[in-house]
Amino acid sequence: MSRSQPQPPGRRLEDSIAWAVRNADGVVAIGVALTVGLLDITGQAFDRDNNVVTGSILLVLASLVYGSLTERRRRMADIRAATAATGRAIEDLAMVRSLAGPEVTLAHEQARRSTTRWVFKGGTGTYLRAVTLPQCVLEAQRQRRALSMKIDIVNPADARVCEAYARFRRTFGHDDAGGWTTERTRKESYATVLAAVWHRQRLDTLEIDVHLNSVAPALRFDLSDSCLIITQDDPRRVSLCVQRDRPLYDYYVTELHQSREQGLKLDLREACELSDEPTVDEVRRLMDRLGVPLPTSFTDRDVGEIVDKALHAEDPYRS
Repeated sequence: MSRSQPQPPGRRLEDSIAWAVRNADGVVAIGVALTVGLLDITGQAFDRDNNVVTGSILLVLASLVYGSLTERRRRMADIRAATAATGRAIEDLAMVRSLAGPEVTLAHEQARRSTTRWVFKGGTGTYLRAVTLPQCVLEAQRQRRALSMKIDIVNPADARVCEAYARFRRTFGHDDAGGWTTERTRKESYATVLAAVWHRQRLDTLEIDVHLNSVAPALRFDLSDSCLIITQDDPRRVSLCVQRDRPLYDYYVTELHQSREQGLKLDLREACELSDEPTVDEVRRLMDRLGVPLPTSFTDRDVGEIVDKALHAEDPYRS
């Protein structure tokens, strides 16, 4: 830790004069007490014993006044430090913006515009698959730059977590909540895995990881180079936006990393080649090779629905 530079003599003198002016009452009291006290102690024209006692009392009073002024100065420094800390806290809070309605869509658009990375944690990644992933890929192609994406969603092969997430959506979701079942949750999550592999095979500069979690989330996190956006499955609820230069942004970078580390990471290098419009057999083979095989109850029609959700999904929040 670097030590503060000593103040020049002229500056110290100015500070001392300013302090004396602010505390003129105490300075005068000290001066009078010291003068009279010393005269009483050393004076020859007065009674010696009384002079010593009176002078000693005045000197004690002078020391008390000096101590009071020193304490006042220390308290003022503490108040200034506390005020500065409060100001920083208020500034931090001011950088956590609330978003509602169209503001959420605009915040996502601005975050996608020039980012080189995107981190997502949520349920099945419906909005990510329909809007964020294809739009980020288009921007990366247009600007000829690399793009890193990390996706953390519920594990479609884990029926327990899919049922828990579907129940959560039915309980706290919006108008579409009644349509959430365990089967739909699995299809949506499988579709996100398929979309990630499909886009990865068509953009060499796309580095994409998919992690599957066995805990049903209540919030969605979208983190770009510029900000963190926290939303809920119900678009009527207030969302939050945290700018990158705020401590909360850094905290969530660590939190999202830890969450991914506790999930199952898919090795997308094991993926088989996918057609521009993947076939049912390609999708089944893909999920087998990734270690998350489709349920035996899924028919060819169910697999076709997964393909449609992966490559032709519509913005679920478009009005």
